[in-house]
Amino acid sequence: MSERKPIAVLIADDDVGMRLILRKKIEATDGFTIAGEAASGEEAMALYDQLNPQVVFLDVDMPGKTGIECARLIQDQNPACILIFATGHEEYMGEAFEVYAFDYLVKPFRLDRLEQTLERIADRLNRAPSASMPAPHPMEPRSASGRMMLKHKDGVTFIDVDDILLVQREERATVIYTRNDGRYVLSENLSDTEARLDPDVFFRCHKSYIINLRHIRNITPYGRWTYVVQLDGTTHDALITHDKYEELEKRFS
Repeated sequence: MSERKPIAVLIADDDVGMRLILRKKIEATDGFTIAGEAASGEEAMALYDQLNPQVVFLDVDMPGKTGIECARLIQDQNPACILIFATGHEEYMGEAFEVYAFDYLVKPFRLDRLEQTLERIADRLNRAPSASMPAPHPMEPRSASGRMMLKHKDGVTFIDVDDILLVQREERATVIYTRNDGRYVLSENLSDTEARLDPDVFFRCHKSYIINLRHIRNITPYGRWTYVVQLDGTTHDALITHDKYEELEKRFS
């Protein structure tokens, strides 16, 4: 059995002392490695593009781009990236909610609080798929049959709408995943794609994801405000916010 790769972490904070605290604790935790450190928002984004870490610790108040601005840019590239805010500004928690942060640590925080966050990250990234929170019981939506024309840089492609499992933002583009490992990169935004799909079948569960309700397998906790949706027919997960999960429960009840 191949050895599991350590979880790569990027730390972005203009406070040298805080970077040291985070680095020492993360390096001392099994299964984690420091991919890089940044002292400004611009440096954080340059390193993110270069290193593609799985986890990013962000201060809110940094020179140049703020941590919130960096989080929005990261999420447009990879909404599954785990974002942790470590900041002295408690009042930005609402904005962190809007970018679906995995956690929000208010300085000065206890090291055991950071340890708990790292444990939850490891559990999220390393665990096997589970059904700790059951998906809503399936209903019978109206037919989504038909063909869809997808425009892209090489021309157009036609696919069966029934085959669409997931639509998401990825690398600043809109990507459709279908059965049989199909992947299509579109030249339109996510809202434009959503407008072309049957709302009885396709559900905007997060600002970066649209899922096919017929293919939900299970839903499991993710961070403080979100859950993970696992779908039949693909290894790609989606995120769903707490509000959208409650909406889904009502819809299927």
